[in-house]
Amino acid sequence: MKTGHIGINVSDIARSRAFYTRAFGLEVMGESQEENKQFVFLGEGGTLFVTLWQQSAGRFDAGTPGLHHLSFQVESMEQVRDAEARVRELGAEFLYNGVVSHAEGAQSGGIFFRDPDGIRLEIYAPSGAGESSAPSGAAPSCGFF
Repeated sequence: MKTGHIGINVSDIARSRAFYTRAFGLEVMGESQEENKQFVFLGEGGTLFVTLWQQSAGRFDAGTPGLHHLSFQVESMEQVRDAEARVRELGAEFLYNGVVSHAEGAQSGGIFFRDPDGIRLEIYAPSGAGESSAPSGAAPSCGFF
């Protein structure tokens, strides 16, 4: 079994479309602007990764049961740093100051930030973060924001 794609409820489809295509470098694979049925399919190389559905209001509430965060893996720390630059250009809120390792001494690490609706996101690489700090010490950096 493997994850198929991720569906995300958003409050403003145009704003989220622009954010996710720029932050993650995804392409629009399909969309509908039909009233009360607005959605966007985003992917890369013919593979669907994220679907955005405009059917919510307000901001994401991390204090209720459900989604903790969404994590996306890239191959290298260079790709993480490229993503960091794009996400900063978008004005996103970072949960830590730039790249952090997943735990003290871990080689894996990345960036943690919020989308326009407040959903917590991560872009990480499996290696190359060993020199970066681990804000949660031995606990997973992706676990306690």
